[in-house]
Amino acid sequence: MSDSMPASVSGSVSGSVSDSLSGSVSADVIHDIGYRHYDGPRLGRRYAVRSLYTLTLRGSFGLGRSLKSKILPMGLMALMCVPALIIVAVAVYLKSGKLPLEYERYLTIMGFVVAVFIAAQAPVALSRDLRFMTVPLYFSRPITAADYVRAKFAAMFTAMFVLTGLPLLIMWIGSLLASMGFVYNLEHFGYGLAAAALYSLLYSALGLLIASSTPRRGFGVAGIIMLLLISAAVAAVIYAVVNRQDQSSAAYWANAINPGGLVDSAVTWMFSLPTTSDIGVPSDFGGFVFLTEIAALSAAAYGLLVRRYRKI
Repeated sequence: MSDSMPASVSGSVSGSVSDSLSGSVSADVIHDIGYRHYDGPRLGRRYAVRSLYTLTLRGSFGLGRSLKSKILPMGLMALMCVPALIIVAVAVYLKSGKLPLEYERYLTIMGFVVAVFIAAQAPVALSRDLRFMTVPLYFSRPITAADYVRAKFAAMFTAMFVLTGLPLLIMWIGSLLASMGFVYNLEHFGYGLAAAALYSLLYSALGLLIASSTPRRGFGVAGIIMLLLISAAVAAVIYAVVNRQDQSSAAYWANAINPGGLVDSAVTWMFSLPTTSDIGVPSDFGGFVFLTEIAALSAAAYGLLVRRYRKI
């Protein structure tokens, strides 16, 4: 065989055979490819969670991103605040001494804007990480699945609370500038903030849970919108059917399947506010059930989120 084989190949083969017979193994070599070593302080897990929270909160309003990403969240924020400014301007101009719309009812009227915001921004918080497979990179650091969910949930809650609370703050400041009743406005401003907190809690929980189920942002948006709009439509139909049977009090149970109506009815019961044609509770027991349902749905959604990300 050595007659037909080139000398160099024959030599390498014979050398390899001799090395393998003698048991010698070539030494491994570590190449320096130019990476700089980091010898500074390790900021740790809490800093990583806080950074993830800040990044998600900024991203909810398009901050630090392209102009295109800012249009929708900032537009929705303006849409929430401009009517509040108009309400204050009209009340001041007419010298009515009272705002024409209560703080807690303002969020009821603007519920569609709140629904669009959570539908648009919850997938931004989660779907992008799933689509581009960056979640395992987060978990390769000190943060855990529970840390990741906690940071995302807190950021979305904060973004929702800013969206719902800012117009109420505008209305309250306007009432002060117009020398309206301080105690009355402060009290109802507190009612409005309680409603904003419940909206933020429940909508964030449901929105993030749906967004975590798909890496496609469009599917997440559609799923959240369908949940909120279809539940509202079904609740309205049930309420109308039961109310026609002269069971107006029992008809309020329909709000149990509508997240927006659930929050509005719970706030109405908590602060003994006047009921409307479709917002109210069937009884004190019903009010307790509604408030418990909000807490249970939020806790269940949070638990399912943690379980979902522990499997990644």
